[in-house]
Amino acid sequence: MPVTIGVVVLTQGRRPDDLERGIRSLLAQQDVQLDIVCVGNGWQPVGLPDEVAALALPENLGIPAGRNRGVAQVTGDYLFFLDDDASLPDPRFLIDAVAVLRADPSIGLLQPRVVDPTGLTAPRRWIPRIRKGEATASSAVFSVWEGAVLLPRPVFDATGGWAEPFFYAHEGIELAWRVWDQGLRTWYAGNLEANHPVILPTRHADFYRLNARNRVWIARRNLPVPLMPLYVGSWTAIQLLRGARNPAALKAWFAGWWEGWTTDPGERRPLKARTVWRMTRAGRPPVI
Repeated sequence: MPVTIGVVVLTQGRRPDDLERGIRSLLAQQDVQLDIVCVGNGWQPVGLPDEVAALALPENLGIPAGRNRGVAQVTGDYLFFLDDDASLPDPRFLIDAVAVLRADPSIGLLQPRVVDPTGLTAPRRWIPRIRKGEATASSAVFSVWEGAVLLPRPVFDATGGWAEPFFYAHEGIELAWRVWDQGLRTWYAGNLEANHPVILPTRHADFYRLNARNRVWIARRNLPVPLMPLYVGSWTAIQLLRGARNPAALKAWFAGWWEGWTTDPGERRPLKARTVWRMTRAGRPPVI
């Protein structure tokens, strides 16, 4: 039976050259059957190949919600999410990634190693683990860089989808945690490569505010009550150290922190006690 994959490419139409490169890399994939939709977040996608469907959203709903709208438009045993500035340099990337999932049924989500196509040094944040090590080393992880991720569709459906209220930032943490909560693991595949340019995340005007707000929301949506202050407290301490020399950024961060406690984070689905234990045994208790 062919490997069928529903692919969601999210874009605001601001990077047409990158978008074309990413779609071209998808159409070059071998030994897989793809159902691709390009979701225009507040934009009508134009100039797409015949093999790619378009979904125009009348306004920018945010990254998680935009991806979720695309999921409803595609079919396939697996789902693959690709940002409009990412691409796949190897035409066998998807079939090789599926092979990893099939070889180890305990893996519920896969993120590849991320490399800048021009040769710039990749930021360490693209390796989603505390002890970074070599970028080519694979391991279980507890968050993901969201620009290129693959997972079986039933696993994605069971997570409840991307966290729509987040709009931007940290939705990959919640998705990873909810994969773990299914008794599965989130996997960083250092042997598989996706391309993405090195871009500072602070290019987003609300970077600090949304990072802080969504950290609090992650806790409120996903953690047992006793763990909430531990998780938020550890990240508050980290931010105080990081932002000591940037008062303006720290002020914006704490505005988001307060917003996280005083606004509605959406659906609450606390992690099971056994999930917390499994994550702790695997090296990352959900308090850091």
